[in-house]
Amino acid sequence: MKIKNFYIAPIKGYQYISKMLPANCRYYPTCSEYAKWQFEFNKPHKAFLATSTRILRCNQLFRGGIDYPIVEYNPKKYSHILTFNIEYGKIKIVYWFIPKDMKQDNKNYYVIKDFNAINNAT
Repeated sequence: MKIKNFYIAPIKGYQYISKMLPANCRYYPTCSEYAKWQFEFNKPHKAFLATSTRILRCNQLFRGGIDYPIVEYNPKKYSHILTFNIEYGKIKIVYWFIPKDMKQDNKNYYVIKDFNAINNAT
């Protein structure tokens, strides 16, 4: 069992139970989905810190709105051009990584989930 599954399992349990309750999160994605994405892509101590600050902001004193998680990500650098064979079919994209800043040495990315890829998976 991977260490990230240790942290994500209770979040999935909470999400299962909270589907029976009315939605009350002030942000998109919800705080539990935000936490799940943080633990999927960040180290546990960074994910705890980001999730804790997000939960503390989820109250009447803050406006709410869209707040995508920011994670550190190093995309693989390829020195050659990749070619894809058409026989393999479509590539299913689950997460999009959008650079936070357009700097050359940027390692911080917004994580955006493509829910259509999950719903259309066969």
